[in-house]
Amino acid sequence: MRLRYDRFLFNLLGYSFVGLFAVLCLIPFYMVIIGSLTSQESIVSDGYRLWPGQFSGAAYQLLGESAGALLRAYGVTIIVTVVGTAAGLFITAMTAYVLNAKDFKYRNYFAFYFYFTTLFSGGLVPWYIMIVKYLHLKNNLLALIVPLLLNVFYILIMRSFMSAIPEAIKESARIDGAGDFTIFVRLMLPLLKSALATIGLFIALNYWNDWFNTMLFIDRENLYNLQYYLFQILSKLEFVNAAMMQAGIAMPTMPSDAYKMAMTLVATGPIVFLYPFVQRYFVQGVTIGAVKG
Repeated sequence: MRLRYDRFLFNLLGYSFVGLFAVLCLIPFYMVIIGSLTSQESIVSDGYRLWPGQFSGAAYQLLGESAGALLRAYGVTIIVTVVGTAAGLFITAMTAYVLNAKDFKYRNYFAFYFYFTTLFSGGLVPWYIMIVKYLHLKNNLLALIVPLLLNVFYILIMRSFMSAIPEAIKESARIDGAGDFTIFVRLMLPLLKSALATIGLFIALNYWNDWFNTMLFIDRENLYNLQYYLFQILSKLEFVNAAMMQAGIAMPTMPSDAYKMAMTLVATGPIVFLYPFVQRYFVQGVTIGAVKG
């Protein structure tokens, strides 16, 4: 009886603490929603509040005025994220497979080479010249995919996951006549679902949040991704507000602060809805990586 009471008390306190922590984590997201529905004048005079002093949908109206361009930017971002994540995952897993292969005697040399690139780089200018002059990727969607295709940190994590898979699985497949590519595709990938989901989420976030490569390599507006497109609109809003204040022109203030909040919702919405579908694999992958010894 005492044991049941202690367990009930522990569960009550534990779930209460976790529930309170979850509510606290939702408060910033709630503030973003409320801020996007607050008028610019109210934000300037009263700041951000738990309940808006004056409701306004000007930020969403501003987004709706360029709905066509916004949807086009969404399409570019979705294409780049899907293609880049799929290709990046496949190449990352293949690279990790080779670096983990016991019969590849140069694997430690290649691992050091990959690690060395995380310590030193050629710099921004040589990188820009390589992408534009030698690879000819200016105003090409590949310029948004190729630079983020491989991440050494993800390769090392994937290699750590693969090292936990028994070597006997690959040896038995080789006895049956399977080659390395067959072993990788038909045996290793199905066993790496949690690792693929974990690293795939990281790669997708990198592609989804990227705007720097668009700023460097894309000049055509029809190829702008979502993040850079929203950044362009926000920059124009702030410029117009600053110009009107400097000139002393009495015009309605553009909703730049509320637009930032609305922009945050538009940019993070798909990723927020994607996370529950990969949460099970993500948690499993992080747990396996944490206890691996």
